[in-house]
Amino acid sequence: MKNKSVILAAAATLFASGLVGNAAAEKLRLGTEGAYPPFNYVEANGAVKGFDVEIGLELCKRIGAECEIVTQDWDGIIPGLVASKYDFIIASMFITEERKETVAFTDPYYAAAMTHVVAKGEKLTEFTNETLAGKAIGAQAGTTQAQFAEEAYPDADIRLYPTQDEVNLDMVSGRIDLQVGDMLPLWDWVNKSDDGSCCKIAGEPITDPKYVGDGVGIALRLEDTELRERFNAALAEIRADGTYKAINDKYFEIDLYSMK
Repeated sequence: MKNKSVILAAAATLFASGLVGNAAAEKLRLGTEGAYPPFNYVEANGAVKGFDVEIGLELCKRIGAECEIVTQDWDGIIPGLVASKYDFIIASMFITEERKETVAFTDPYYAAAMTHVVAKGEKLTEFTNETLAGKAIGAQAGTTQAQFAEEAYPDADIRLYPTQDEVNLDMVSGRIDLQVGDMLPLWDWVNKSDDGSCCKIAGEPITDPKYVGDGVGIALRLEDTELRERFNAALAEIRADGTYKAINDKYFEIDLYSMK
C-alpha cells in the first residue's frame, strides 16, 4: 500500500490542478489583416507578426486574456467583427466618425497621417485635382486613403487594390503614376525595402481629420464597453512602463504615439 502522505500529496496536486483549470484565462480572438507590413503581416511559416500584433498581444496579457490571432481581408474586417468572427480588431484602423457608427474604438494607440508616393524621378510637388488629372493613382480599397483619392482627385484615374502590397507592386512596375497611403508603412517601404527604392514620399503629410480621424485605434463591437475600458487602461499602462516604447523601437525610428 502506498504511503498515506504520498496519496494526500497527490490528491492535493490534483485539487490544485482543478482550481487552475477552473480559473483558465479569458479567451479572445484578435482580428488583423496580415497584409500591411510592418504593422501586420504573415511570415513564410504562417506566423502573424508586426507592430499591431505585438501591441495587441501585450494588451491581451495585461488584461489576463489568451488571444488567438485571426486574419481577415481588409474589405471584410469590420463585418467580420460585427459577425463575431473575432472580438476586436487591431489593424492600423483610423478612428473616423463614419466607422464610429458601426464599431467602438479604444483611445488611439498611435497618431495618423497619409502621404503621396511617386517615382524617384518625378518632379511633381503640387498635388491638386488639376495637376493630377488623368494620372493613374493607386490606393487600397475600402480605406480612407481610397476615399481621399476619389474625393480629392475626381479627374484622375483612381485604381483600387485588395491589399497595400498590390498597390506597391504596381507602383514598382510603373502601372500607376503615384499612390496615396498610410504615412508610416509607406515611409518604411520607401526607405527600408529593395522594391521601395524606386520611389519617394512627396508633398505635405495628409492630416485632414475627415480622412485620418482621431488617430489609430482598436475597434470593438459597440456593446463591448467593458472590454474597451480594460484595453484603454492596459494601453495607458504599457505607455507608462516603457513597454510600448520597446515594441515601437523594434519597428520605427520615431515614436508612433506622438509622430516625433
